[in-house]
Amino acid sequence: MSELNKIALQILSNGKGILAADESTATMTKRLDSVKVHSDENNRLLFRQTLFSSLSMKECIGGVILYDETIRQKTSNGKTISELINSSGSLTGIKVDTGAKTLAGSKEEKITEGLDGLRERLKEYYKLGARFTKWRGVYLITDKYPSKLSISANAHALARYAALVQEAGMVPIIEPEVLMDGDHSAKDCLVKTSEVISKCYEELELNKIDLKGTILKPNMILPGKDSKEKISCDEIAGLTLECLKNNVPSSVPGIAFLSGGQTEIEATANLNQINIMNNTNFIMTYSYGRALQQSALKFWSEDINNIIGTQKIFDHRAKMCSLAAQGKWSKSFENS
Repeated sequence: MSELNKIALQILSNGKGILAADESTATMTKRLDSVKVHSDENNRLLFRQTLFSSLSMKECIGGVILYDETIRQKTSNGKTISELINSSGSLTGIKVDTGAKTLAGSKEEKITEGLDGLRERLKEYYKLGARFTKWRGVYLITDKYPSKLSISANAHALARYAALVQEAGMVPIIEPEVLMDGDHSAKDCLVKTSEVISKCYEELELNKIDLKGTILKPNMILPGKDSKEKISCDEIAGLTLECLKNNVPSSVPGIAFLSGGQTEIEATANLNQINIMNNTNFIMTYSYGRALQQSALKFWSEDINNIIGTQKIFDHRAKMCSLAAQGKWSKSFENS
């Protein structure tokens, strides 16, 4: 087993998943504004430190994705954030793209940037304690998008990123996110997501990526949020599994879904059903941001010094996601 494969399995195994705490300062400010908490460096650190020192970190969280500001911070007792995360047996990850910008040649679509200077940044992040990384490509669904240009350009960028990350001794998370925005059907989502993922693996193979040392972070197959279509957990799980079975090489060790606009309960219920129906060799788990943090953030905003209370809310959500990653969740557990 390669070192990279070991890292990937440590993050994903035994019902563990990933806490995506890599919101940029601008995004985190929006989240804090929404609960009427002033966004300064200390408050951003306090909320994250509260989550990273919770009990569920040991049993439910295999990895935490950080933003550049956070990986450089120290906790109130002088430990680095990486040391705090590692003390629970979890691994530190880092978002390394510099954001999605307008795609030249297709003005409504985006291309993710950040390859310039990435090799040097990765060396620094490794020294700061990171052992895995994240890069997100984003794709629109309409009758004409995602275009071949967007699918190809983002796949190429993801593959070049992955090659540099593995060269630096870290595991790349490959995140091609087909957005929920729009009124498309679940069938449209299946077709477009399949095209996107298939092209990503074509480029990853070309760039000689060791797929056993990677993690895929895709969207689930869902109708657009403005669509009138209502489909069941069973249908979502069936379509998602069909997409992944047909387009992801079997050497990939695991898949950690993004929550992408789903509520906490929806993201948990859908993951649970995927695991109940999972007839692949892939580990299927979570890499959630809002779907792990939202309730804790709301509670914390009432009294930012109520650390224990906030951690209880977070621990419950993490436990629910961990059960879902094993196909053992039930809605009745939500009120227990």
